[in-house]
Amino acid sequence: MSTPNEVAAMKTTCGEMVIEFWPEVAPLTVENFKKLAREGFYDGTTFHRIVKGFMIQGGDPLSRTDDPMVGTGGPDYTIKAEFNDRPHLRGVISMARSEEPDSAGSQFFICLDDANFLDGKYTAFGQLIRGHDVLDRIGQTPTGPGPGGEKSKPLDRVAVESVRIVPG
Repeated sequence: MSTPNEVAAMKTTCGEMVIEFWPEVAPLTVENFKKLAREGFYDGTTFHRIVKGFMIQGGDPLSRTDDPMVGTGGPDYTIKAEFNDRPHLRGVISMARSEEPDSAGSQFFICLDDANFLDGKYTAFGQLIRGHDVLDRIGQTPTGPGPGGEKSKPLDRVAVESVRIVPG
């Protein structure tokens, strides 16, 4: 079972980021992220969507290969949204989802800047406590057009080598 002071150490090809969790506002989301991390679900995935000045998105198992459906993958289940009053500020990690509120599974994003228009609409569940320089490096990755035409597809692969749940 988890302890409240656990953090996620996310090792990427750009360096390591450390995330503290907010179980007091998103307990199911925090437990789901920790479970997937412990199973190695995120290892070898990429940040498949990078929108400069907004956010970096990862957690899609389809990103391990150049699957044309990248951006649609998940763990074959979804979790209930836990919208809360935590603002989407720089360094906040939140669950990605489709238009359906309860559609999040494994994909997450980390805000590169304040994104208050997401407040109350996406499940914020933690924040970076170390690695802001890494977040900036990933956020500066050159991008080209993604599937919907948005300039968000990284031209260089930014891999998530591992996510480990460790004492804080």
